[in-house]
Amino acid sequence: MPEFPDPHERNRQAADCQRCPALAEARECISWGNGPLDADVVVVGEAPAEGDPEAETWQGGNLTGMAYTSRRSGRKVRTLLADAGFGHGDCYYTNAVKCHPPENRDPTDEELANCRPYLVEEVEAVAPKAVVPTGKHATATLLALDGDSLDRFVDSVLAVRESEALGVPVVPLLHPSYQEVWLSRLGYDYDEYAAELAAAVARAVE
Repeated sequence: MPEFPDPHERNRQAADCQRCPALAEARECISWGNGPLDADVVVVGEAPAEGDPEAETWQGGNLTGMAYTSRRSGRKVRTLLADAGFGHGDCYYTNAVKCHPPENRDPTDEELANCRPYLVEEVEAVAPKAVVPTGKHATATLLALDGDSLDRFVDSVLAVRESEALGVPVVPLLHPSYQEVWLSRLGYDYDEYAAELAAAVARAVE
């Protein structure tokens, strides 16, 4: 099991945020990024889920106030990064949208845009070697900084793209909820996927 993040590593970027009224009303708390501010990799998820108050530790960002702390997606992505050679001290975890969308719906374009300045601030502060978005929305919000868009997300998985706006390579991953569904369709088993992630990041920083 991956190491649960230290609450002291939570990067609280604001005392409060009311940019998205629907999210401010739906959330329990803001799910801030967490991890070392000199990490090699910034991992960007889509948005925190509702969370599980019955879970002992991994309750999810909507309840813990820290990104990627759910017992499903949080542990799955942290384990994948660790298996690719990027352990707890190598990664900073955050979300494209910091608040839980009601009924677990997808974040809207407006919500992604409202939260994008926080994400840019985080990437600039950490200055990683690579940014790894997980899923369509996280990838799209990064590409939007360069005025780019996604035609077919699965074609972008593990395909290194340089973000001119951020000055850092972007290496998209599958959303953890769909990882098992799409891995075989993309021609990977889990170990191959983790190895290709490591190779893609290595290529990105050459």
